[in-house]
Amino acid sequence: MRIVFMGSPDFAIPSLEKIHNSDHEIVSVVSNVDKRRGRGSKPSPTVVKKRALELDLPVIEVEELDAPDFYNKLDALNADLFVVVAFRILPTKVLELPQKGSVNLHASLLPKYRGAAPIHWAIINGEDETGCTIFFLDENVDAGKIIKQDTTPIGPNETTGDLYERLKELGSDTLLEAVEEIDQETYETVAQAHAQATPAPKLFTDDCKIDFNSPAQQVHNKIRGLSPFPTAWAKIDDLKFNMYRSAIGPDKNLGTGELQMEGDDLLVGCDDGTVILKEVQLQGKRRMSGKDFINGYNGSGFLH
Repeated sequence: MRIVFMGSPDFAIPSLEKIHNSDHEIVSVVSNVDKRRGRGSKPSPTVVKKRALELDLPVIEVEELDAPDFYNKLDALNADLFVVVAFRILPTKVLELPQKGSVNLHASLLPKYRGAAPIHWAIINGEDETGCTIFFLDENVDAGKIIKQDTTPIGPNETTGDLYERLKELGSDTLLEAVEEIDQETYETVAQAHAQATPAPKLFTDDCKIDFNSPAQQVHNKIRGLSPFPTAWAKIDDLKFNMYRSAIGPDKNLGTGELQMEGDDLLVGCDDGTVILKEVQLQGKRRMSGKDFINGYNGSGFLH
């Protein structure tokens, strides 16, 4: 098939590479425009554009998805299929261009966790399983008919970063299988149960503050679900305190937000127990273990 691949972040790289190495032809890669990614830096390409150029694939950069010029460029490619991985919401008229439709890789078991942050929310909500879904795109976000799904367990201390790395590989394999079935017209679709849909909206800094009046399991899930980005945080002595890795701690009677060492573990008190803070970062300092942090600390001993 003649395929147009659309994506920008590194989550899309394994999918791009596997389709490129298949019997199908990627006639163009669509990605976001170059932009400055640090103060004073020169504009740089997305990682997908960079990899596409390394593979000698033609690239279309796009800023306005509803621009007539963008539509005309895609129309001229005469593609059989659009493959979308971690990109933006495309206009319906664009989705309808290819003969065989437009498919998307989504990092959840749809209809659960529709939205921008499915991996984060699955962990924050304490799910013990997630996966990836390949589905046909339509005018409704993450609501199209499902072609394939694969599942994977979520470890009790696994972070969003850990799961992200696994899902981008699992998802790329599932995607390639779906592309082959579409080519051979052997696929079957299943409509999503829209009544069972759950949201996974983008997370902002204010969403990431930890409330230690919450149960220990909830605190732990939120810390790992927000790691490494956008990052769980609290305040200590008027300084921001980031938390990256944690575990459920022993049942000790600590005040909420109270810090205490037990052996090599830094504990923080929660509503019904403790959480071990394994990797932390005080404002202006490097990331370090809880033990290393407490060795150089002489403040109030309370997170809030």
